[in-house]
Amino acid sequence: MRVAITGASGFCGGAVARLAAQEADVVCLGRRPGPVGRHVFWDATSATPDLAGADVVIHLAAAVGDSGPSEAFAAVNVDGTRRLLEAAGGRPVVWVSSASVYRPGPYDGPVREDHPTGNQRTPYGWTKAAGEKLALGADKVVLRPRAVYGDGDPHLLPRLRRTVRGNRAWLPGPDVPLSLTAVENLASACLAAVTWPAGAYNIADARPYSRDAAITAVLGVPVRHVPIALARVAAVVSPNLTPYAIDQVTDGLVLDIGKALSRGWSPVAALRTS
Repeated sequence: MRVAITGASGFCGGAVARLAAQEADVVCLGRRPGPVGRHVFWDATSATPDLAGADVVIHLAAAVGDSGPSEAFAAVNVDGTRRLLEAAGGRPVVWVSSASVYRPGPYDGPVREDHPTGNQRTPYGWTKAAGEKLALGADKVVLRPRAVYGDGDPHLLPRLRRTVRGNRAWLPGPDVPLSLTAVENLASACLAAVTWPAGAYNIADARPYSRDAAITAVLGVPVRHVPIALARVAAVVSPNLTPYAIDQVTDGLVLDIGKALSRGWSPVAALRTS
């Protein structure tokens, strides 16, 4: 089988490409080569990808970030998705979305795939929601991981490190349960999902974590709490703190992964918190 992987030069795409290369021919599409396989140049902001010879497509190329011009996010996450789906035709496509598509909390319990999407607070969130709507409309598989972490993580870990002052991690609000997704679990889900029925699937580690315990395990420092209202005021003037970042560590989003588990997938990697 030949697997085309977009965004393979990135953190998540690279993990998927390395795992796929153990059992398949890999073609990495993007502006930069992936860690394995053959490179085919693709600028997701403007071009149609060359999927010649590919049996399946795993789409991870995305514009990411807490803020920025909406047009820049839409060019990749919406328009790039449209061009990829047109090029893919009837091929199986696994479209990697994000739990950021869910309507912001608070949440009464674990969130299933039928939880409302919309009202996202960032261009990233609403463009991912718009892109996955295109994928679902084309009868493709959509995966919704939350807060992907692991070796080489360029997004979550740097954000958490910015909370450390005086050998303490200063976080808004009380401790909450939340889902995280090891990059290894996302990679295995991407490959397993090639044969799943079309639809959306939550992807996360097997159990939710205590926010404070998880951050202490990752950063090696204890957590101290600050009022959420104070953090939101600080976000107005600090480039290192955004409303989206505050939501990520205070909303207590726990994903129900039962639908993915029912397809035979099982998350193996986990964060050691004790």
